[in-house]
Amino acid sequence: MSDATYIAFVPTAKRDRLRQILQTEDTGPLAWREQRTLFGSEFYFSGPPGLARKAQAYVAEWVITG
Repeated sequence: MSDATYIAFVPTAKRDRLRQILQTEDTGPLAWREQRTLFGSEFYFSGPPGLARKAQAYVAEWVITG
């Protein structure tokens, strides 16, 4: 099975915190990268499709509720 990539937009006010969390956690088979944009960052999560989708969904929820 091939890997999948999902993208989560994170506003400027929260991108530093998310980057810090991702750098300190062991993400296992999930790879991530950040692409900065004018009003925030796009975080790309790549790996097994189910895991990448769960990471994207979690981050999207975290942005809304956090």
